[in-house]
Amino acid sequence: MLKLAIIGRPNVGKSTLFNRLAGRKLALVDDQPGVTRDRRDLDIQFGDFDVRLMDTAGLEDAADGSLQARMRQGTERAVAEADVAFFMVDARSGLTAQDRNLAEILRQSPTPVVLVANKTEGRGEEGAYEAYELGLGDPVAISAEHGEGMADLYQAMVEMVVQHGIDPDKDEEEEPEFKPLRVAIVGRPNAGKSTLINKLLQEDRLLTGPEAGITRDSIEVDWVWNDGERDWPVALWDTAGMRKKAKVAEKLEKLSVGDTLRAVRFCEVAVLMIDATTPFEKQDLQIADFISKEGRAAVVVVNKWDLIEDTDRAAKEMRLDAMRAFPQFGGVRIVFLSGLTGRHIDKLMPAITDAYRDWNAKVKTAEMNRWLEGVVAHHPPPAVAGRRIKMRYASQIKSRPPTFVIKCQRAEEVPETYRRYLVNSIRESFELEGTPVRVFLRAGDNPYAGKAKRKH
Repeated sequence: MLKLAIIGRPNVGKSTLFNRLAGRKLALVDDQPGVTRDRRDLDIQFGDFDVRLMDTAGLEDAADGSLQARMRQGTERAVAEADVAFFMVDARSGLTAQDRNLAEILRQSPTPVVLVANKTEGRGEEGAYEAYELGLGDPVAISAEHGEGMADLYQAMVEMVVQHGIDPDKDEEEEPEFKPLRVAIVGRPNAGKSTLINKLLQEDRLLTGPEAGITRDSIEVDWVWNDGERDWPVALWDTAGMRKKAKVAEKLEKLSVGDTLRAVRFCEVAVLMIDATTPFEKQDLQIADFISKEGRAAVVVVNKWDLIEDTDRAAKEMRLDAMRAFPQFGGVRIVFLSGLTGRHIDKLMPAITDAYRDWNAKVKTAEMNRWLEGVVAHHPPPAVAGRRIKMRYASQIKSRPPTFVIKCQRAEEVPETYRRYLVNSIRESFELEGTPVRVFLRAGDNPYAGKAKRKH
């Protein structure tokens, strides 16, 4: 697979080109510079080539240790890994000193570079000629926003592959035996989501730091975890922190939160990260409620456990608090760990795979009806207006999450308290922890419905 990195200074249209080549809007795009911070990878088909496309943060001159400097390091790693780099400049605004400095760095890099002059629609095409000054060959004039020049861009890439004798299949990997388990890491800003993923990967793949709200895009990272018996391919989604809705005012933050919500919708297991120093705030509860409404399996991670002194006492209290805070998951699995030091991090994936198995659970109809008989005998449904409600039949209609139907008389009159009792009993009887359980009550078919009354 050919590795292709898109690089350039901020706001030249790298993410727009990424979305254009991907065929859909994945990377966040906004007029303000510096939107992209973490590298985003995506496997695509570009012409006849299988390509791993890498969208990167804008390369900027920055002081060591700053956020921009850490962003730059991630981009430089992407360039080093790439077989070919697309170096983008803005033909509409013209070259800047920053463009020239980056071109000087790229000339010294062993990675072949295709010079791309973006925003050439209208009069912008004239600005493409200025890019010859960079000494990186003929610029390819494109408009990423309007899709112009894509054929020329593909041809330039092919020429670079042939010229440098690049073998796009040199690192070809075998197809995994199993589909990747999709896991989204969600939570409030600065809970340690990116730090945790970096520790799992054992590399500084994602941008981290003390500043809250560093992550903006929802970034997918491929990983393989071995449980001692088999390899689990895992797609880890690092997401932007979610603040209270009233505090989310900027357009870019709204886009980031929307990206996070989409990650939850498409994941299979959502890991809700909670800061051990400020646990179970209102926003944690709202995020958990969204996970439940979307029907995802859940695992709660209490991070920054290295900052807690009396861990035994704190763990006991937090387990009780979690039962009260997250009743929709009933006995949700909780992992206490430190993403920074790696303490107890080995307990995370077993909890995730256990929650995934419960989410996929299937209960036989015979077992369901034995359960229904026992649960009704132990605690019959309350009579309504002096009339008993008979529970007749139960079956599972789907999994992911486990969903059940119970046929009964006057289903609409069954009190909400009794419905919760049925849900909790199913969860306890069939050991379904950390997954939403849905129970629908349906009225039994009336054999006389629709038939006219006989006249005497």
